[in-house]
Amino acid sequence: MSYTAFRTAGRKIVAIGRNFADHAKELNNAVPTEPFFFLKPTTAYIDSGGIVEIPKGVIVHHEVELGVVIGREARDISRKDALRYVGGYALSIDMTARNLQDQAKGKGLPWSAAKGFDTFNPVGPFMYKTAIADPHNIRLWLKVNQQMKQDGNTADMI
Repeated sequence: MSYTAFRTAGRKIVAIGRNFADHAKELNNAVPTEPFFFLKPTTAYIDSGGIVEIPKGVIVHHEVELGVVIGREARDISRKDALRYVGGYALSIDMTARNLQDQAKGKGLPWSAAKGFDTFNPVGPFMYKTAIADPHNIRLWLKVNQQMKQDGNTADMI
């Protein structure tokens, strides 16, 4: 697979929930001590500049994230070896149907469906890992209609 083709050739999207402590607090959620994972379908990908399709009746929330593109097959990797498996990065927007997520959480059900709509994961162009000196210290921000919605740093991730 060409790294630049990860949107069409990638087999899965593994996302980390509540990875920014401030965001967890903002949503009145407990700040996790360990990250937890959820999956999104690859149909959620849409290229930068594409049109996000918001289903009727959905209240959307968005979070800017550093997308990590795994460069080779990996399992049971130690923390110290993890970066060896990274092929590169892409800016990613994790979209959530917040009202559907709240309903699912209230019933004790998985909330992957609230994050898995087609086009609910806009991504920017692929960047080889050599383009980013320190993935643990990158400022990420998101503006919608010229208004700042999120401003953080990967150093603040859990």
